Amino acid sequence: MAGERTKLVVAHRSETGSRETRRLRKQGLVPGVLYGNGNPVAITVGERELRRALTGEGGLHAILDVEIDGAGKTHPSILKDYQVDKIRGGVTHVDLQEVRLDQTIHASVAVQLVGGENAPGVREGGVLSQPLRELSVEALPLEIPEHVPLDVSGMAIGDTLRLADLAPLEGVRYLDDPETVLANVTLPTRVEEPEPELAEGEEVPEGEAAEAGAEAPEEQAADAGEAGASETTEG
Repeated sequence: MAGERTKLVVAHRSETGSRETRRLRKQGLVPGVLYGNGNPVAITVGERELRRALTGEGGLHAILDVEIDGAGKTHPSILKDYQVDKIRGGVTHVDLQEVRLDQTIHASVAVQLVGGENAPGVREGGVLSQPLRELSVEALPLEIPEHVPLDVSGMAIGDTLRLADLAPLEGVRYLDDPETVLANVTLPTRVEEPEPELAEGEEVPEGEAAEAGAEAPEEQAADAGEAGASETTEG
C-alpha cells in the first residue's frame, strides 16, 4: 500500500567487524547501516522489530521512520538492501536509505498477474508465462506501490502483453523499455518419448524384427542386379 509508514527504533553501533557482527546476531540483533545526506551511520535493530516493519501492509516499500537511540527525531527511510542467511533464513544485514518525501526515488516493484485462470488461452490448454516479474519505477517515496497489477484475463493463445499495455498508475513512471514483454500465452510444449534402447543380449520383438528386416522393392531389385553383374564377370 502506497503511503504506509512504520516506526523503527534502532541503536547506534560503535564497534564493527565480523566478530562483533556474530555477537550481535547471537543476541537477536541485526547489524546495518543508515545512509543519508551525511556520513553513513552504523546501526543495530532487533530482528523481530525489523521483521514486523517489513511485513506490514507496505511490505518492502514501506516508509520507515527510523529513530536512533530513542532521541525522538525520526529519519524517513526506505529499505535499500538486505542479506539473508541461506541456511537459517534470517536477515543478517540491512541497509537503509534516508529519503526526502518531496523528491522522487527509483524502486523495483513486483508485477502481479490478475485473472490468469479466466484467460481463454489458458482454458484452451495454453501456458501463461511471465518473463519479467519486477519493474523499475520512479515515484515519490509515499507513492511507491507494493505491486503493479496486470490484467491477463482476456489473453488468447499467441497473445503477448508488453509494458506499453500496462495501465498507468497515478504518480508512477515506468522506467523500463515499453516493448518489454510482461506476459504471453503459448501452446504447451510436446514432449516426445525417446525410443527404448535394447539391453545387451535382448532380442527385438518378432514384429519389429520383420519390419526392420524388410527392404523396399527398389532396394531388393538393386541388390539382385548387383549380384547378377558379379556372377557374369566371374564367368
